[in-house]
Amino acid sequence: MAAYSSLTSPISTWPVANYISSVAYQKNHNTLNSSTFQSPIRHKKLMSRSRCSNINGYSRLLCYILLGKTIAVSLQPEEELKTEKQQRKVAVTGMGVVTPLGHHPDVFYSNLLEGVSGISEIEGFDCSKFPTRIAGEIKSLSTDGWVSPKHAKRADKFMLYILTAGKKALVDGGVTEQINEEFDKIKCGILIGSAFGGMKTYHEGIEASKISYKKVRPYTIPYATTNIGSAVLAMDLGWMGPNYSISSACATGNSCILNAAHHIIKGDADIMLCGGSDAAIIPAGLAGLVAFRALSGRNNDPTKASRPWDTDRDGMVVGEGAGVLLLEEMEHAKRRGANIYAEFLGGSFSSDAYNIVEPHPDGLGIVSCIEKALTQSGVAREDVNYINAHASSTPIGDLIEYQALMQCFGQNPELKVNSSKSMIGHLLGASGAVEAVITVMAIKTGWLHPNLNLENPDKCVDREVLVGSKKERFNIKVALSNSFGPGGHNSSILFAPYKQI
Repeated sequence: MAAYSSLTSPISTWPVANYISSVAYQKNHNTLNSSTFQSPIRHKKLMSRSRCSNINGYSRLLCYILLGKTIAVSLQPEEELKTEKQQRKVAVTGMGVVTPLGHHPDVFYSNLLEGVSGISEIEGFDCSKFPTRIAGEIKSLSTDGWVSPKHAKRADKFMLYILTAGKKALVDGGVTEQINEEFDKIKCGILIGSAFGGMKTYHEGIEASKISYKKVRPYTIPYATTNIGSAVLAMDLGWMGPNYSISSACATGNSCILNAAHHIIKGDADIMLCGGSDAAIIPAGLAGLVAFRALSGRNNDPTKASRPWDTDRDGMVVGEGAGVLLLEEMEHAKRRGANIYAEFLGGSFSSDAYNIVEPHPDGLGIVSCIEKALTQSGVAREDVNYINAHASSTPIGDLIEYQALMQCFGQNPELKVNSSKSMIGHLLGASGAVEAVITVMAIKTGWLHPNLNLENPDKCVDREVLVGSKKERFNIKVALSNSFGPGGHNSSILFAPYKQI
């Protein structure tokens, strides 16, 4: 594919106006006389927060006029504005992946359906002295036609994964160079994050600085930052809309997808590339994860190492790669005749606020995240019948998530749950994005991939709920994909088949 032309990025401004109304204060004064508000300082703060907060759009305009304020406001009632925003729906129109099991969504998902494992011995460096020597490693990737020779030579792998998967998502979405030129570039954005960023680049910079600061490469800092993939991709495409990255550990992919969708719903953008990428399979990365005591030590049988919900699980297997979705405002997608794979319904976040390593033992953070996702998207819990779980093959995490899922959906006799990490390992900041692609592929194909290595299910789980050792034909109503990260980051996103009206 021909390289896209590069344009400079604009400076975006977000004006915010917050005016105080003495009129509203007089109206609400009697409500501020309780003992709770006796402190003069706190009383003043609460006044400033409450003024003009309980009046409708027209009354607020009158309030500003009485105050002698000059401000541009909409004359539409807030209810009408909310209705307009709700009418902007989000479609999934393209997908791109770079994974241990293939670099095209169809090839990748076909391997998953057949139960092929992408976990093997690490070949990228000598890890013979490490207690863990296996990973979901990408053995080869051609960036020809996707990444400029300059970046291909200099950039960290996580950035190369973003550029490759991002442009493949465009091609999959039918966005040719000509169509891209016809887009309103101000309304096209990119939000692709990473948990680790350019870890190899940063590590090499540290090693070089030990010899001399003059040995550090000029692009060490830019190529190490988590935002660089989104930034360079925007330069290649000339996309001038929202552009940044989010880093929320292993919930990064979901965080980016959900925020990208919000930009479309709010009207900031009509089309967004979003997802996550990580490439931490390097000596420093492996050593850190070993020290974290999170990895499986099943080196002699790599394909059996990742085994979510199985009684013999002994830890996760690290992986690498990238997943990118092309999200598009529904009417925008229809006007250009795009192929709509699924509809993005919504999602939510929460925090365990409990422990850096362990999830909250009662699963409250996960449950609240799922409940908020359902409420905010208007989805009934009985309609959710497929879940791509975070389940990473850790002894504690798998069961806490399962129990949370049963608390939310246990009454649904149709419910099916699987974990993609059983075949590709844990792709860290890319996991949520790649698993979102998997979820959409399940909707597209009508097939659920198996749970590999579920030979002796934990006694606390219902085997009828979990997908078995073979792929299963399934009619998805609403699908949910979970991602959680160290530090207590929880995220849940929802997709459904697109129903043409």
